[in-house]
Amino acid sequence: MPEHSTSHSVSALFDGEGRLPTIPRRPARREQLLAHLAQTLFERDRSYTEPEVNEALRTVHPDCSALRRYLVTSGHLARTRDGRVYHRPPAAA
Repeated sequence: MPEHSTSHSVSALFDGEGRLPTIPRRPARREQLLAHLAQTLFERDRSYTEPEVNEALRTVHPDCSALRRYLVTSGHLARTRDGRVYHRPPAAA
């Protein structure tokens, strides 16, 4: 049941066209969004270039750099030191 309510609350962040009007300010709400974006936009065991990450994030919000930064700082995406390659880190055991 908690998964359903989390899923429902995340879907409430999107408009009727599947776009995100604003990035949530509240950390808990933003964390729900970031987890959802990581799971739905990025596959595990696959590397992405920065332009690929940006392109995926622009499908939901124009400020792809803010979303990308939030995904990295929250640990939902990892990147190489030079910032050229991104990936979803392995799931916690």
